Amino acid sequence: MKGISAHYDWYMTNELVLTIRPIEARDKDRWLVLWQGYLEFYKTSVAPEQTERTWQRIMDPDFNMKCAVAESDGKVIGFTTYNLQNSTWSPNGHCYLEDLFVDPAVRGNGAGRALIDFVKDYAVEMKCSRLYWNTDADNETARKLYDSYVLESGKRQYRIQLQNIAE
Repeated sequence: MKGISAHYDWYMTNELVLTIRPIEARDKDRWLVLWQGYLEFYKTSVAPEQTERTWQRIMDPDFNMKCAVAESDGKVIGFTTYNLQNSTWSPNGHCYLEDLFVDPAVRGNGAGRALIDFVKDYAVEMKCSRLYWNTDADNETARKLYDSYVLESGKRQYRIQLQNIAE
């Protein structure tokens, strides 16, 4: 790994000292707890095999899926997954922030912002023309944070379910 993806970023907030860093194998147990919290927040589930597949993908340096964690006092308190996307609209493509979750017990202390900033720095390093993400319209807490970066794009997302991944 090179550049931003290979180093740690430190942030001091009003109440926390945060380290934002790429995920490591030793983080799996805590990531699993946070991943389950993320799924519960969105009132969904995935098969255990998909959870393991996701873990393997984020640990594979050759797979186009990255994961960073927020750590405070030696405990992982949040994570984000992100990947690069080709684009017909720009020479270097875009960076898609797919998942972002912070332990509800420590929300509002800057971990979400620090994780987004880490991914933003990565996207700049990779010369992406855009960093983007989606959230539910009723996710008001997260939207306050997101709106502090930029207002929503006005785009609507359409999904055609092609197969049942929960099988």
